[in-house]
Amino acid sequence: MSTADATLGDLTSRQLHNLCRVVGMDRTDPLRLLGEVLGAARDRPLAQPPLWPSDVADDATPIEFSVQVDDGGGRHLRILAETLPAAPGPAANLHAARDLVTALAERYDLALDRLRAVEDLFSPEEPRGRFSWWFSFIFDADGRPRFKIYFNPDVHGADHAPKVVQEAFTRLGLDGAHPTVVDYALRREADRLTFFALDLDNSPQSRVKLYVSQHDARIDDVERAASAVPGIDRYQVGDFCRTLAPGVERFPGRPLVSSYSFVEGDREKPSNYSIYLPLRDYVPDDSVARERVRRHLRDHRIDPVMLDEVIGALTDRDLAARAGLLAHVSLRLSPDQTGTTIYASSEAYGGTAPEN
Repeated sequence: MSTADATLGDLTSRQLHNLCRVVGMDRTDPLRLLGEVLGAARDRPLAQPPLWPSDVADDATPIEFSVQVDDGGGRHLRILAETLPAAPGPAANLHAARDLVTALAERYDLALDRLRAVEDLFSPEEPRGRFSWWFSFIFDADGRPRFKIYFNPDVHGADHAPKVVQEAFTRLGLDGAHPTVVDYALRREADRLTFFALDLDNSPQSRVKLYVSQHDARIDDVERAASAVPGIDRYQVGDFCRTLAPGVERFPGRPLVSSYSFVEGDREKPSNYSIYLPLRDYVPDDSVARERVRRHLRDHRIDPVMLDEVIGALTDRDLAARAGLLAHVSLRLSPDQTGTTIYASSEAYGGTAPEN
C-alpha cells in the first residue's frame, strides 16, 4: 500500500505494534481494541481531513498513546481514544461510545455498577462541550487491558459542571470528595473541571478520578492542589514543573492539570494526586522537550533510553522541526509510590501546528 493510500488505522496500528515491542508485551489485545475504538475513522485515508475534530490530540487525531513508568522500572502502555461513528456528531458520538461499552462489557466482564449509577448525568439528549465519553485502555505486561471511561463535566454546559460532578460523587458514596477538590484545586476563577473518570474493573484500587485544569496557574497553586493527598511531598510537583519548564513560574498557555484518585475506603481525601504539564506549550521544539524529559527520568532513576525507544516507535521526523510529539508529561504521587507518564501524539494529521 502506498503512503497516499494509508489509512488512520494503518498508521496507528504500526505505531502501536512498535510500542508493544518497546514495552515488551503481547500485541493481540491492544491492536484489536485499537481497531474497535477507532470505529469509522479506522479506514479513512490520511489524505482526507479528519472525520471529526476530536480534542484527543491537537491535530484532531482521535488517538493518543502514552507509556507509564513507575520509579521502580515497571512499564504500562496506554491508549486514550474517542470512538466515532460513520456520521459523527455530538449525539451520534455519545451513542457510539455507549454501544462500545456494551460490546466490551460482554467480552471482558467489566464492572459497570458505578457507570450505571452516573451515566445519565453524562448522557443528555443534546450533548454540549468538546466531547461526551472517551476511553482509556491500560495494558499490563502481558497485554491484558484495563478500562477507564472519561466523562465531560461540561456535557450540559459549563455552568452546570459543578452540580453534575457533585451529584456524581454523591451517587458513588463520595460526598466529601467534592468539597476537598473545591478547597484545594478549584479555589480560583481560572480553575475548571475537565474530566470525571471511572475505572471499570472489580478491584479495591479501582478509581474514581477528577481532573481540574488550572489555567494561568503558578507553581504554588499546583503544590497547594497536591497537598490534598495525605503523606505525599507536594514540593515534588514544583521540582517537576521546574525541570520540564525551567524559568516558568506562571503557565499562561495550555493549562496545568491536577487530578485526584479516590479508591475503596476513601471518603474525603484522595489516595493519589497527578500533575499534567502540557510540555508542547513550554518548549521551542521536541528536541528540547526530549532533553528535559530525559533529565526528569534520570532524576527519578529511570533509564532515559526508554524515551528514545518510544519516540522511535512513533516517528523518524526531525525533533527540532516543531513541538507537539511529546504532548505532555505527568507525575503521579501517592504515599508509597511515584511514577511518570509520557504522552505522545500519533501526529497522523500533521501534529501540533506551529505558532505564528
